[in-house]
Amino acid sequence: MTATQTAPAPAPFIATRKPKESSAASDTTSSTEPSESGRYERGSTPRTKRLRQLSESTHPSISLERALIETEVYQRYEGKVPAPVLRGLFFKTLMQRRTLYLGNDELIVGEKGVGPQSAPTFPELCCHTLTDFDNMNNREHVSFSVTAQDKETQRDIIIPFWYERATMTKMLAKLPEQWHLLFDGGMFTEFMAQRGPGHTVADGKIYGKGYLDFIDDIDARLSQLDFNSDMQAGAKRDELEGMRLVCEGMLILGQRYAELARSTAAECADTDPQRATELLDIAAVCDVVPAHAPRTFRQALQMYWFTHVGVTSEMNNWDSYSPGKLDQHLEPFYKAEITNGSLTRDAAQELLECLWVKFNNQPAPPKVGITLKESATYTDFCNINTGALRPDGTSGVSEVSYLILDTMDEMKLLQPSSNVQISRKSPEHFLHKACEVSRKGWGQPAFYNSEALIQELLTMGKSLEDARESGIASGCVETGTAGKEAYVLTGYLNVPKALELVMTRGYDHYSGKQIGIDVGDPREFSGYQQLYDAFERELRYVVDVKVAGNNLIERLFMDTMPVPLLSVITDDCIASARDYNCGGARYNTSYIQCVGIATVTDSLAVFKKQVFDSGAATMTQVIDACEADFDGYDELHELAFNQTPKYGNDDEYADDILRSVDRSLQSIVAGRPTPKGSKTIVEFLPTTCHVYFGQTMIASPNGRHAGIPLPDGISPEKGADRRGPTAVIRSAAKLNQLKTGGALLNQKFTPSVVAGKKGILGMSALIRTYFAMDGHHLQFNVIDRATLLDAQLHPEDYTDLIVRVAGYSDYFNNLDKALQDEIIARTEQEL
Repeated sequence: MTATQTAPAPAPFIATRKPKESSAASDTTSSTEPSESGRYERGSTPRTKRLRQLSESTHPSISLERALIETEVYQRYEGKVPAPVLRGLFFKTLMQRRTLYLGNDELIVGEKGVGPQSAPTFPELCCHTLTDFDNMNNREHVSFSVTAQDKETQRDIIIPFWYERATMTKMLAKLPEQWHLLFDGGMFTEFMAQRGPGHTVADGKIYGKGYLDFIDDIDARLSQLDFNSDMQAGAKRDELEGMRLVCEGMLILGQRYAELARSTAAECADTDPQRATELLDIAAVCDVVPAHAPRTFRQALQMYWFTHVGVTSEMNNWDSYSPGKLDQHLEPFYKAEITNGSLTRDAAQELLECLWVKFNNQPAPPKVGITLKESATYTDFCNINTGALRPDGTSGVSEVSYLILDTMDEMKLLQPSSNVQISRKSPEHFLHKACEVSRKGWGQPAFYNSEALIQELLTMGKSLEDARESGIASGCVETGTAGKEAYVLTGYLNVPKALELVMTRGYDHYSGKQIGIDVGDPREFSGYQQLYDAFERELRYVVDVKVAGNNLIERLFMDTMPVPLLSVITDDCIASARDYNCGGARYNTSYIQCVGIATVTDSLAVFKKQVFDSGAATMTQVIDACEADFDGYDELHELAFNQTPKYGNDDEYADDILRSVDRSLQSIVAGRPTPKGSKTIVEFLPTTCHVYFGQTMIASPNGRHAGIPLPDGISPEKGADRRGPTAVIRSAAKLNQLKTGGALLNQKFTPSVVAGKKGILGMSALIRTYFAMDGHHLQFNVIDRATLLDAQLHPEDYTDLIVRVAGYSDYFNNLDKALQDEIIARTEQEL
């Protein structure tokens, strides 16, 4: 039976959806028959089949319960207590009063909203308008159900209180005109427009401590404050008090779930004694976690999940929160219980499958406007690392690593995203197993280079001990130290558009305004170096404006939006008595995600080769052709697209330009300081922003037509890579990826190319070779063009089709046509 528990609410809220009752399946194997939703039933047990079916068949909706509770707390305490205490009071009240969902079959409990696929809103960050609600409800892709009651509540309660208070409203009012011009022109995006910082990962501390232990740590630190000699003692006390309040909130969450499970067990003891026993087991787990450190495999999973729900309810840290090296965290519990006979492998997999469903139940909070365009997906970007190196430098592959691969393969869910870390020490069997899963064509797992991740962290200034212990990839491809670092994504940068602004002397055709600086008339440039210098000047101007905006926004969050729960579980926030958003973490990093390096490389190659080296074309002809979208310039398009060296072909002419652009980005972007003590790092990641950025641009000199998406990550321009995948990886490896925070590379194969043992060996060799050249990341789409084209024409026949987009996978039918076309246009490689 499904149960809910609701404490007295501050205002009306939407009741939890009741899942449809379903009879138990008679078999325990995965079904290949489509369900009523049209998607295939998967799961190793009848329980997980049903849970997965509910997760996949429930349409996402918004929930205003969190917003209403937050409003009441702010109305009572705002201006009367310091910001960290205010945030702590809100979180504790939320845990006291929020609806608890306890669904049929569940073994792992807790939802971020009022039920599966229910997304809370975060009005302190972005206060949605009624038009926003209409757009969310009515749009074809990534829609959220919004009721008439939701709109009434938003109009009468949320908007009047929050609209002027929201960080989005404040930042947009404070940012200068130059920033708005570049933002509106598609030159960059801003991650904090509708969310907060928080891009980080759990380490192992929550498996060795409970929240009562964290309270002891906080109390000890409070007792050490020196109000005579430390002028920051008052601020530190406020922060620590906020941390204590959120820990108390976590205790309440566990206690309430234990009580709900017991009361529900009593209700069904006569009618469903088996479920009553399961509910009592849930209660026993919640008696232990999150108050105390977990002692069993199941308690460890529940401890992580309670923490995940807490962190993602505290603030919309949409870019994202992840469990990190989950196999290594779970391994001690698994081994101990397998040894003493209290757990079987099948039972452990069922528990993991229940956890996978929990991840999939959490759609990313609703986005609108440009924020939707830069990341048009329900995916919340939780990323599980499997097989990473251990702290002592040995291989971390274990039985739990294979169990996670089996779970990923069985469930075939969009969330969580899963990756494998491959090192020189990884067993070949583990790599082959991961390739077997990957070649099934749904984009998981992605492959990461363990040695490269560690070297990147060392380059950023992390200690070898911390890099080895907690070096992970998160979100899409970002590198960081789990449990020790605040590494925040600040927005995407449209690198090739900087070259476009050189060509147009700063005028933007998309917005119809002068957004860049005039670096001179390019038609009068006398040589390639003069053009390149102008590109660097334009790029530096754009980055100057972007970073100045980043700093203003970071200061806003430092002053008004602490995150005491995330601070509790991040080293060294308790020790320093400083918030995660205020530099309290051991390491602090800010990323700018650069998009379109292949387009700008190939475009510069056209100018260098065809204008200045050979004289086959003039600057005027190239610029005029781009503004005309090559209409009437067929010969020039042929010259640019087919007769000019291109990145992705191991062509030194083009790849030398790639190195130049890479050096320029590092020189202009990397190392810039921020108010909380971060250093800015270059990253190559698009999510779906390569589609949006392409829509804001005229045609590019390399032959790309106006409005066409840019390439994703460091992948070559569509159709430009013509010498096979080994040439692609040799070109990509010429970019100094060890100085980045991540570089995404997509490759596309037809199923026949990777079939059989030969296909597995070919994929494995490609991965090993690329990683030996210090490549950061590699992922695969294994599907043929004909299938994708048919899926566009007959979407009803392909409801279960999943493709790799950028650093995540999504249902093909969830993508808008421009993104579908971009994936179709990617080069199909042969090994």
